[in-house]
Amino acid sequence: MKKKQQHPGGGADPWPHGTPLGGAPPGLGSWKRRVPLLPFLRFSLRDYGFCMATLLVFCLGSLFYQLSGGPPRFLLDLRQYLGNSTYLDDHGPPPSKVLPFPSQVVYNRVGKCGSRTVVLLLRILSEKHGFNLVTSDIHNKTRLTKNEQMELIKNISTAEQPYLFTRHVHFLNFSRFGGDQPVYINIIRDPVNRFLSNYFFRRFGDWRGEQNHMIRTPSMRQEERYLDINECILENYPECSNPRLFYIIPYFCGQHPRCREPGEWALERAKLNVNENFLLVGILEELEDVLLLLERFLPHYFKGVLSIYKDPEHRKLGNMTVTVKKTVPSPEAVQILYQRMRYEYEFYHYVKEQFHLLKRKFGLKSHVSRPPLRPQFFIPTPLETEEPIDDEEQDDEKWLEDIYKRK
Repeated sequence: MKKKQQHPGGGADPWPHGTPLGGAPPGLGSWKRRVPLLPFLRFSLRDYGFCMATLLVFCLGSLFYQLSGGPPRFLLDLRQYLGNSTYLDDHGPPPSKVLPFPSQVVYNRVGKCGSRTVVLLLRILSEKHGFNLVTSDIHNKTRLTKNEQMELIKNISTAEQPYLFTRHVHFLNFSRFGGDQPVYINIIRDPVNRFLSNYFFRRFGDWRGEQNHMIRTPSMRQEERYLDINECILENYPECSNPRLFYIIPYFCGQHPRCREPGEWALERAKLNVNENFLLVGILEELEDVLLLLERFLPHYFKGVLSIYKDPEHRKLGNMTVTVKKTVPSPEAVQILYQRMRYEYEFYHYVKEQFHLLKRKFGLKSHVSRPPLRPQFFIPTPLETEEPIDDEEQDDEKWLEDIYKRK
């Protein structure tokens, strides 16, 4: 009689006809023998544990990044939608896709960078498309205490959605206080031109009436009001020197005290926030392209904005808000300003490069040549780059009544 085959661990072999295909039989023996894997896929319990630990660390790191102010989900979806530069070459045209609708948008507008033009457009668009345009009665308090940040974020977050909130305020990190990080948008301009626009606007107002500037700066002495711009710069008056000239970067850096100190720290933090939290930062010198991209990215808010902007009545409205009595500083004074604002210019050129890259992805050509070693300063034409009132807002409802009736 044939003797039964014995299993190495004792007893009869449960597989008398040999090991089944794919590996050792289940039951006794090591864990590797119990897993029916191909030889090149076998791994030990230690390997398995290491893989699971690595996965856990990755997941926790990703969660911590999101809670610590990582990009809003909409921005991640947008970057995936845009793809990289080699996608079209390798795979053909991307599939059509409808971008998600962000229901929380913040426009923390920079002073004297065309924001009044955009806000006037938003008033018309909010009525046309039915979103909630949330504004603030506070116009000039850009730096907030911790309690003020918490209160403002709470008020914004509880607004009826979809909303677009707008105010002159430095970047707010909603996730720091447990809120959902909204999508940010903004517009900046050539730093020296922004400074000049603000300098003369505070003194002489705009074409709606020179009496406006008397209301805006009633305590300004006559000798200060008519102070020559060259003297202000060359004699290093406070208004024409740092830290007053460090103006644009804090809107993107945030509420940290170091964000108000001209230097590399604030510059790099501002760049990081632009990359992680801003859907679009446009430049005023190419405002029509900014509006085109806003309409493409946020159609629920900006659909039809360009046709409204080009409307003759709206153009006439824009002409009324051009700053008057502007003069161009001397080349020597301009060069001093440029040196004092070198961090502002590094940020401006960084944003400009990112904006042009985004335009190329959508087939928009930039008609602006590469900047020379030293920037060319100019007084822009009213319809292309001039902005309406920004710093001390007034009630424009009566002034705009006829315009709204036509829309």
